[in-house]
This record gives sequence, C-alpha cells and structure tokens, in this order.
Amino acid sequence: MGVFSESIGVFLGPVKEYLEDDAVTEVLVNGPNEVFIEKRGLLERTAAKFLDEQALQAAVRNIAQFVGRRIDEENPRLDARLPDGSRVAAVLPPCSRKGTTLSIRKFSKAVPTFVDLINRGSISKDAARFLDVCVYLAKNTIVAGGTGSGKTTLLNVLGSRCPKTQRVLVIEDSSELKIHTDHVVYFETKPADASGKGEVTIRDLVRSALRLRPDRIIVGEVRGAEALDLITAMNTGHGGSMGTTHANTPYDTLIRLETLAMMGDSNVPPAAVRRQIASAVNLVVQIRRFNDGSRKVSEISEVIPDVDEHGRYQLHNIYKFVQKGRTQEGQIVGELVATGYIPSFMSEIELNQLPFARDKFTPPQWYTDLLAQGRTAA
Repeated sequence: MGVFSESIGVFLGPVKEYLEDDAVTEVLVNGPNEVFIEKRGLLERTAAKFLDEQALQAAVRNIAQFVGRRIDEENPRLDARLPDGSRVAAVLPPCSRKGTTLSIRKFSKAVPTFVDLINRGSISKDAARFLDVCVYLAKNTIVAGGTGSGKTTLLNVLGSRCPKTQRVLVIEDSSELKIHTDHVVYFETKPADASGKGEVTIRDLVRSALRLRPDRIIVGEVRGAEALDLITAMNTGHGGSMGTTHANTPYDTLIRLETLAMMGDSNVPPAAVRRQIASAVNLVVQIRRFNDGSRKVSEISEVIPDVDEHGRYQLHNIYKFVQKGRTQEGQIVGELVATGYIPSFMSEIELNQLPFARDKFTPPQWYTDLLAQGRTAA
C-alpha cells in the first residue's frame, strides 16, 4: 500500500488496486457504493465498493489517525497530506449526504520539467522559453485555473527555474511542491488542536517569511487574506514571487486576488488594493483542463502596472491557445500561439542578452487570418 500502514491498507482494500496503479491520479469515493478514478485526466466509474458506511468511515478515521489529524462528529472534515505528498480530503455524514466522501489525490513521483509539459502538449516551446525568461527576470507570476487543471505542476516547473543563487521560501496549506533549486525552505500550515488553539495559517507564515530574508516567496495556493501580504511582498523587493489561485480567466484572477486581499482586517481602500495588485503582478498564466482530459496553458497575459480611468485592470494576451478542431478519438487539436503583442519589458530581455528575439512574438499567418475574419480575439 506504499505510504499506508498495513492496518490502513486492510481498510482501503476495495481501492487498493487503484492506489497502486501509477496511471490513476485520483481516487474518489462517494459513499460506500460509488468509487470513481481519474485516469489520463478523465473520470471513470469502477465496480469497487466498500462493505458498508461503517467500513468506509473506519478507513477514513484510520487515515486521520495515521497522519495525526482528527475527524469525528464535532470535526467532520479532513484535509491532510500523506508522507509521500498525496492529498487526502474527506467529509462525514450528515454533511455528506450520500455517505462519507473521500478523495485521495496521488502524488506524482516524477519531478516535472518544461520538457515534460512540452511533450504532453501542455505548452509550446516558445511559450515555455518565454516563461523561463520571465522567471530569470524576476517577474511576479500568478498561475490560475480550476481544480485539477495542473496549477501545482506548472508552479513546480516555474519555481525550479529560479536562479540557484537565490533563497526561495515556499508556503503551503498542505505540502505538494517539490522545488528543485539550491536554496529552498518549505513551510506548512498547522491546524488548531482539539481545544481550538495552535493554528498557524498561510497568512501567519507569509508574515514570518518576510522576516527570514527571502529573495522570492512562493505560495502554493492563495485563497484567503494572505493575498494582501503576498501582494505587499511582491511590491517591496521580492521580485519573482509566485502563487496559484482558482480563477477562470486572467482578468478574473486579478478580481479574485482583490477580493481575497480585502477579506482580512485591513482597512485598505479598494482603489488602493487595485493599484497595488496592478503594480505587483506582472504575469498571469492561465491553465485549463479541457473536456478531453488534457491540461493546457490557455493564456499568458501581461498585467499593465496601472488601472485605467474607470479603475479596471489592463491586461494583454502574449500567448493564447486556439483550438483548431478534434481528432476522431475526441482529442482537442490546437496551438498556443503568440498574439503579436510585445511585452512592455522587451527592453529588459534585450539588455540582458537573453535569447528570445522580438520575432518570437509574431503570430502565425493562420492566426492573423482568423483575426481578420473576426473568428477569434487576441
């Protein structure tokens, strides 16, 4: 059973084969009689079943005990990390109406690289090289997308491209990132104990990180008031910082950061928060899981460091995924293309003599033709 003890392995017997199958990325249990797995990005129902609700709850309680967490009637939710980095989440009845709901998101043993993403069709060679240049130039980057879209994988790749001479501090709710660079420090939040004391939040850790001489700060997922602290760090000399958040478009990403930044006890006016975000975030990288199961970078956008006269964010797509069609097997066919927009920091690329010429931003002729026909938008 890998990271599970023998006793837990017995309780998880009905899904053992899927936990041991490297092709399966997630096991989803919706009550004792319904088990789904994710394979190649697509969900499939299995014939697996637990004996009854009590057997399923016993498995969840044993997992919680194994990782030093608690799940019971008073605390019916579990969010934990296994020793190998896999994520476990569970909700007990009556909050979960179909019976105990359990998700085990398996941790990939392989360390991802840009080459892997290119080979999977998740990003083009030029776009990957451009992001590599942006990491080198210490551009603050937010990776946005939905659940399971590949945000953490992409952040792993970007973080591992940080210069080895810099100190990187990684902050997560549950540790998933494996940043491969010479000087990296990992922090993980801590839940409150049974008496409600001892909680350490991401916001607490971001504030502590700022006192620990970071060159860059990476927040695994920005989903609370820590957004304001991260934005402040990006604006105060910690260039090249990164994070992920849930959002459907680059513009929605900035709106979400704004909303999260105002969730805390800070009384910063909304207009000031907007200007801080516009000034702090240089790039938004949007990644999507398409309905054929593939995960692709759909947009790479530059954020202009000021809002317009109406207080709205200004973004320009540098790269955009354009779907051309589908194969007979249903796989999406498309290309991540340059839109023709040259980023405002092109002079930095040239001054540093980085091998990324202006013509790399020239769109292909077929995309220009589509624009002329009004069939897509830059």
